Amino acid sequence: MTDTLNSSRRDFLAGVSAGGATATFGALAFGEARAQAAAVRLDKPLKAAFSNGGLQSTWCAQGKAAAEYWGKLRNVDVTWFDGELDANKQRAAIDRMASQKWDFVAIQALGTGTLMEPVQKMIDASIPVIEMETVIAPASELSIYSHLGADNETMGRAVTRALVAKLDGQGKIIMTQGPLDHSAAQERARGFESVVKQFPGIEVLDTQAADWDLAKVTRLWEALLAKHARIDAAFFHSDDMALAAYDVMKARGRTSILIGGIDAMPPALDAVFEGRMFATVRNPSCLIHGGAILAGIAAVTAGNKPGINLPRRVITDGPVVTFENAAGVRWLQDQFLI
Repeated sequence: MTDTLNSSRRDFLAGVSAGGATATFGALAFGEARAQAAAVRLDKPLKAAFSNGGLQSTWCAQGKAAAEYWGKLRNVDVTWFDGELDANKQRAAIDRMASQKWDFVAIQALGTGTLMEPVQKMIDASIPVIEMETVIAPASELSIYSHLGADNETMGRAVTRALVAKLDGQGKIIMTQGPLDHSAAQERARGFESVVKQFPGIEVLDTQAADWDLAKVTRLWEALLAKHARIDAAFFHSDDMALAAYDVMKARGRTSILIGGIDAMPPALDAVFEGRMFATVRNPSCLIHGGAILAGIAAVTAGNKPGINLPRRVITDGPVVTFENAAGVRWLQDQFLI
């Protein structure tokens, strides 16, 4: 396992790049930023407020840990407002956030347009707002300082392509989506659709949403397995949903289904090693949430003038993960780098 870890880590790091017109924030650049952080620790602490979808999600919980790690490194005090995987509860949390004074805030919205009023209130108060992964509102409607997130359409396309290639372009596939009003889920679905339409031998059996809700995933997949005698592959908008569905497949003796997911969290990396999942793609929670700390510092330094110290959009890269490189991705996560 150590040899696999070391070789996978070397191969992965060799392939990571930083730069590009839209500002790709690679793990190597992030690592360099961490190496400099102790020497550039802020003399005066900053107060930051963060919110992501919900800490029930392993991806969101890891993001919180990364934000707090990078906050301590740079002398930023992070206060958390949990979205609880419920748009109404997140709105109430952001209303509370907007009633207080912060040096900057970072938000992953559960739904586009659900947080506009309190976010606008903070923008009007000259508080820099960083978007993480999802869109709070269309760019023309809010003056966001910067958006940090992976290209969700590319991630959806990459995992779907890996599944279709393994099937040699022939077979029956299902996509289980996140919430239909979630901008990242919409983009992942577009990536899936852009691949399957190129392969007439691929039949899409179902594309229902399970809303990141694992109980809903269980109910949905019990029904799908009862309905379809043959399912060759399944693409899930998150690994948590993929692993919940795998438990249903296992209980029904249907573990031959190829499973692809998104996030590449440690439980999914274990599943890839053990053959329960075929592939996932790293949606770099650590890079996004830790990067939001650096983006917030940049915003404060620039006097909250978008485009001065940081592009309006920063693409956070992450690789497709299979057995061959899973160990390297796990190591980078453990370092809060990706």
